[in-house]
Amino acid sequence: MIYDFLQVNPCGPVPLYQQLYSSIRRAVESGHLKAGERLPSIRALAEGLKISCTTVESAYQQLCVEGYIRAKPQRGYFVLDVRRPPETRRPAMPAGWARPAGPPVTYNLGSDCVDSRSMDLKLWRRQIRDVLNRQEVIASYGEPQGEYALREALSSYSYGVRGVVASPEQIVIGAGTQPLLSILCGMLGRENKNIAMEEPGFRQAEQIFSDCGFSVLKLPGDADGIDMNELRASGAKLAYISPSNRIRTGTSLPMSRRMELLRWTDECGGDIIEDDHNGELRYRARPIPALQSMDGGRKVVYIGSFSKLLLPSVRIGYMALPPELLGLYRQRAGNYNQTASKIEQLALANYIKSGQMERHLRHLRKLYGLKCEKLTRALKASFGKRVEILLQETPLSMILTVHTDADAETLRALALREGVRIGIASGGEKILLGFAGIPAEKIEDAVRHLKTAWKEILE
Repeated sequence: MIYDFLQVNPCGPVPLYQQLYSSIRRAVESGHLKAGERLPSIRALAEGLKISCTTVESAYQQLCVEGYIRAKPQRGYFVLDVRRPPETRRPAMPAGWARPAGPPVTYNLGSDCVDSRSMDLKLWRRQIRDVLNRQEVIASYGEPQGEYALREALSSYSYGVRGVVASPEQIVIGAGTQPLLSILCGMLGRENKNIAMEEPGFRQAEQIFSDCGFSVLKLPGDADGIDMNELRASGAKLAYISPSNRIRTGTSLPMSRRMELLRWTDECGGDIIEDDHNGELRYRARPIPALQSMDGGRKVVYIGSFSKLLLPSVRIGYMALPPELLGLYRQRAGNYNQTASKIEQLALANYIKSGQMERHLRHLRKLYGLKCEKLTRALKASFGKRVEILLQETPLSMILTVHTDADAETLRALALREGVRIGIASGGEKILLGFAGIPAEKIEDAVRHLKTAWKEILE
């Protein structure tokens, strides 16, 4: 009966064993050959189809490898249950899964990009090329903790620009803040799974904490930062702080509040995660040293990144671990894979050690200072008192409070119709304008189009 299912053509271009394999496979998948059914022996099938035993044996072996049939010693070959499930209706894609095509963007005031002209791409390509030419280096996996050359460069760099006190052995490299937080969460909160942060919070960090089983406590702030009475009353022993840029006010934490936070770690045995996102990019005043530098690296985990210093597509971040957490990390470091490109790590190490990063930083401070002033002047000239501007200096953005009954989503949609891409600030009520990605000469035109977009709702 089995021969009725099999189609082999000795004159065809496809090898006979492959024809036989395909015919039996289709019969098994369709259910014509039932699960548990015994197939003819190699000799019997070869004689029945008038082909060689070698051809049948090759087909049977391939079917065994792929799990369609199983060979049982002294008994023969038997069909396994691999029938395809019945066709079902494909589930609908979640709303918003596919990004719909929208109006073209002429002016990008989003906060997730930089102006490619701000980076010396020719120099960066040279650094990448130099690493690619070191074949003995790139032909192996990278170090789980990050390339030592980069950790050594970052130890010196972070001390010079932020006062961070960390040896190369204390530094861990990763592809941005979120992967580093994921590693960190595995070492924190062994007893207390609450983590405190100032309102309105930071959703990217919150997502990682939630994924790792932490409860995020969003606490109110006062004039100087997170409310210390609320922090003590919360019972949390972990605090996520951005001392260089409070999301709510755009200002740095004063020294008095920084000292209070450090005293809090001693009082409760807690730890602080310091997110110093682009902390060295201040251009209006000299950057305040990192909180970690005041603590000496005892209870503060320092996290830095390069998303706006280099290119957002160069996904490299780093954290400096206190000695206690470093010991825990070393116990499990071999179980982690490095998430940042080894090639880009080594290129960045050379970029820093050659002095190019320091020169680039000076250039960026001037450039972003210019863009900030141009955007501020243009907004005040176009909108006057109808908007309130809050500068977020190190994230290179502004939070705009627009005095209108329209919500933030409506304002964004109207702007996009005029070719201006803007964002919505954390909390969902205010507008976020980034100035890193737009060329300086386009800022005034962008604001004019924004004024046109909002003209009717602001009159």
